[in-house]
Amino acid sequence: MAYKSLQEFIDVLDKAGELLRIKTFVDPVLEIAEITDRISKTANRNKALLFENTGTQFPLLINSMGSEKRMCMALGVNELDDIIRDMESLFKKLATPKTGLIDKLALLPELNKFASWMPRVVKRKGECQEVVMDKPNLDLLPILKCWPQDGGRFITLPAIHTKDPISGSRNIGMYRMQVFAPDLTALHWHKHKVSAGHFNEYKKLGKRMPVAVALGGDPIYTYAATAPLPSNVDEYMLAGFLRKKRVELVRCLTQPDIEVPADADFIIEGYVDTEEELIWEGPFGDHTGYYSLPDWYPRFHVTAITHKKNAIYPATIVGIPPQEDAWIGKATERIFLTPIKMTMVPEITDMNMPIEGVFHNLVISTIHKEYAGQGQKVMNAMWGAGQMMFNKILVLSDGVNDSKIKIDDYAALAKYVFDNLNPANDVYFSNGPMDVLDHSCSKMGFGGKMCIDGTKKLEEELVMPLSKFIPNELFSASKIIALYPEITSLNYDIAKNLGIPVLFIAVNKSRPNHVLELHDKLCELPEIVGLKMILYVEHTVNTEDIADVLWRFCNNLDPKRDHFYSGKEKNILGLDGTRKTKTFDNFDRPWPNIIVADKETIKIVDDKWNSLNIGEKIISPSLRYFTQLYGGGASVLDNN
Repeated sequence: MAYKSLQEFIDVLDKAGELLRIKTFVDPVLEIAEITDRISKTANRNKALLFENTGTQFPLLINSMGSEKRMCMALGVNELDDIIRDMESLFKKLATPKTGLIDKLALLPELNKFASWMPRVVKRKGECQEVVMDKPNLDLLPILKCWPQDGGRFITLPAIHTKDPISGSRNIGMYRMQVFAPDLTALHWHKHKVSAGHFNEYKKLGKRMPVAVALGGDPIYTYAATAPLPSNVDEYMLAGFLRKKRVELVRCLTQPDIEVPADADFIIEGYVDTEEELIWEGPFGDHTGYYSLPDWYPRFHVTAITHKKNAIYPATIVGIPPQEDAWIGKATERIFLTPIKMTMVPEITDMNMPIEGVFHNLVISTIHKEYAGQGQKVMNAMWGAGQMMFNKILVLSDGVNDSKIKIDDYAALAKYVFDNLNPANDVYFSNGPMDVLDHSCSKMGFGGKMCIDGTKKLEEELVMPLSKFIPNELFSASKIIALYPEITSLNYDIAKNLGIPVLFIAVNKSRPNHVLELHDKLCELPEIVGLKMILYVEHTVNTEDIADVLWRFCNNLDPKRDHFYSGKEKNILGLDGTRKTKTFDNFDRPWPNIIVADKETIKIVDDKWNSLNIGEKIISPSLRYFTQLYGGGASVLDNN
């Protein structure tokens, strides 16, 4: 389905009961984010929010794709797997050998349909150019400051348009934009991104780089800007396929080499001077749930701002999951399953990125296994596939095929994986490129990876018979904590109640090699016999909250650096997901803090809540995390 405008999407959300309108003034600096965080984390109250009084002439829409239902509405489908079926049908029609004239003629309608999705530049002004600011001024937009330690206000849903200066190929990416002046922002594109490659090419040529930023329009434009497409695939071709209608583009007024959607709400035009010194950008409360710390990024000089007459400013916040970006990630998981299956890893049957893994950190894949070593083949193929190169923990299973376990039934899937796992033989470690936002790597953008091969083992793969795990009835958490008081909490429940041989431990480190030494001692205890894995997290984490344990663990682990084996057979794998410091871990990089609202903003929103007319007050999610902070800044001092 193609939406004619962002307003039409809002009307559809409203009619479906998926929108809350807030007429009371709410400050875009911190207050909107705090309200959104409360709403987005309350499952039975999770709605899109339209702030109609932002202190500017423009209303602000946020959390519009912040649930599976609204994500489906944005993409015009009943369920996300509808896109898989549509894409598989198209791939099969295009890929099937055509032996005769009739076969080839039968393909013509599909080719015509495909051609009708291609973007087209029209020779007129667009609705996005109905109003041209006399002097471009970003201060006239309701740009958010999301979290207290953010470096400033950030544009958070920008579709950033650049072109390769040699080939002319277009790229649309989504990179945050910190505002420094009414006509100046930074462009936070990482070194792996296509736009960063365009920047490097312009720099070699000694030329200014034209850039345009689109905000709003059909929500599919926003999604397409986030999609992990190859550099030679136009994001608006994907948008055309998803909306079953081509995207009409118009040329920018001051950067005519760049084309933008005619029906966007806002267009911000400008350039990057590749000879100019970079600007110190950040910190920013990021999708990992931690602050990404300051670094140097290109300056974007604004030359024009145009917009619709009744423009709506779209925004999002990211932070401790779940947030809106989790559902955008779920759409990517489903949309890109088919291309991965049909072009790179045909044995994959399904893929899942748990929300707690914040995209790349944790990926589960099920495969159709036919031969020994196939799990390792899939591992290598996936780590070499586009943005899957950033994956940190890959879990493989064929349990979906064997026992009809659903991939999102994490308890049943985990049991299957561990029933088929010898940690000493079936867990693989490697190094490779990592997301620049991964703070656990000893070197930025490069670190360890781990693959857990939980597929059913063939005879050639078995080193020793796999024994069934039987929980130890004598296991005593209080006894272990009494023996080792540095353990602040532990969770044996999933081992005891679900038969999954994993133990979660929160530990207060006080010396180098502390976790390694503790792991060795624990593995000597008779109560630990039969366990296959122990996950260690910060002493501030409540191990009863499995979602929080996994979120913190996945963020703080470099698998290759932070693993160790112990036990009689050296087959109990310990994984150190605690914070790393210079003193205890010889870790030389700054460590970011987790993201919480400040107490003043929480109080302001509490006091304002009744006037918002959005139901009974929701307690701030940040309150539960105050005890997990290290100081009050965006980065953690090495104070142990």
